[in-house]
Amino acid sequence: MRRSSLIGTATLIAVVLAVVAGTAGAAGKSKQDVTLNLVAYSTPRPVLDKLIAEFRKTPQGSGVNIRASYGPSSAQGQAVANGLPADGVILNTGNDINNLVDKGLISKNWDKQSYNGVVWNSVVVFGLRNGNPKKIKGWNDLTKPGVQVDTVNPFTGGIAKWNILASYVAQRRLGKTDKQALTWLQSLYKNNVVSQDSSGSNATNTFLSGKGDVLLTFESEAINGKIPFVIPRQTMLIDVYIAGLQSSQHKDEWNAFSRFLKTYPAQKILADNGYRPVEKKALAEAGSKFPVRPGQTKITSPLLGGWRAVDKKWFDPNNSIMQKIEQSLGVPTG
Repeated sequence: MRRSSLIGTATLIAVVLAVVAGTAGAAGKSKQDVTLNLVAYSTPRPVLDKLIAEFRKTPQGSGVNIRASYGPSSAQGQAVANGLPADGVILNTGNDINNLVDKGLISKNWDKQSYNGVVWNSVVVFGLRNGNPKKIKGWNDLTKPGVQVDTVNPFTGGIAKWNILASYVAQRRLGKTDKQALTWLQSLYKNNVVSQDSSGSNATNTFLSGKGDVLLTFESEAINGKIPFVIPRQTMLIDVYIAGLQSSQHKDEWNAFSRFLKTYPAQKILADNGYRPVEKKALAEAGSKFPVRPGQTKITSPLLGGWRAVDKKWFDPNNSIMQKIEQSLGVPTG
């Protein structure tokens, strides 16, 4: 009787161990099979490649593959809205995120995460030719006769929106009325803008090919492209946003990646590659590498009113300030 009991116990233990082993194996296999779809704007591709590699070295990232799609921010956001597979996005304007919130694809509480959903910052700068032969320092220099400006179409790429808002705020702070500032902006686009590429990366390539005297771009893009640049006195603090999709089947893995990007080691990598960190220690260590200009403006400035107000007034593809300006120039807005 005792021997029978021992055999039964041994058998039970063996079965339990087999089940546990099988479950662990299945869990391990499942993790190995996880692939996250990241949809991001174009210019941070090199640094995101580095960050993804570092994430995969962590216990949370082990066995997690990340398949990234890069392109113009607004176009990327619209692609997700139209069905492009995504577990999460990194986009550079709030209206790109808001569009996905309004479609029920991103939680309306997305900005309750750490740093209000901002994963890094940048500022608007003027990329210049070696030696700055046109002596470009401030916004009004851009409208001098003969100065050629490269930028991005605001209906596809997010950096164009920051460029436009920065230029408008600069004019207002120089004492112009709203009407005068808009007249200045229209003159800039009519007489000086010679290129409106679909994305920040494409605009950089256009500038590096020899077209234009000034490239309106991210500070990080100028740094990484080794383009001489100046930060105008009046500039915009650019927020870059990260958010997960509600439809993601891998929310735990996405949340782990999102949290990793805001840790000190990841933010240090960002700082070393020209991106302004949001994590305090990494930002403090960067010190004077990322100067704060006297006229640095946030999207929440009373002159702008936040992304909801800005999107409607400035960038509605059917009826807005930039829609009218671009339409007058024959530039597509849809």
